[in-house]
Amino acid sequence: MADECTLVYDAITARRSVRKFRNIPVEDEKVTRCLEAARAAPSWANSQPWHFIVVKGRLNVDELGVLPGDMKDVPMCILACGDPGESGDLDDKQYYLVDVAIAVEHLVLEALEQGLGTIWIASFKEDSVKKQLGIPERIKVVAAIPLGYAAEKAAKKTKRTPQNINRKPLKDFVHYDRW
Repeated sequence: MADECTLVYDAITARRSVRKFRNIPVEDEKVTRCLEAARAAPSWANSQPWHFIVVKGRLNVDELGVLPGDMKDVPMCILACGDPGESGDLDDKQYYLVDVAIAVEHLVLEALEQGLGTIWIASFKEDSVKKQLGIPERIKVVAAIPLGYAAEKAAKKTKRTPQNINRKPLKDFVHYDRW
């Protein structure tokens, strides 16, 4: 069990946002594996309010208008959507956002396992994307996840840990017993 936890921790600390991709297709088996990982995510009352739209081909991805202008050669993008009506809403908290976020995190960690790079993008014109892809009005587009092979291999000079990757120290955000 301790070895498994080490593997998860290593994956979490190894994951990086990839902004430059090689313009080569991603194998369907790897995409399916990432989507299966997302499907395994926990959700409010097991409601599984997520929907994923897989957009393949650089031209199709470019037409979506979800990528920053400097991102080129992205072979595919997965749009993570949520149905607010299929999840909980308690104390003004819409849990479909949490549910979709957990599923996306599962997806990006499995992408790492498959040798793929990702980045989470949440700033785009949702109405335009919904219109282009025929997404129903009730569905919210939560994130766009470009997926592919990174253009550059990450340097492995030092093992990444929260202590060496520009993260706040625990003492800045962990409180015991009370604030």
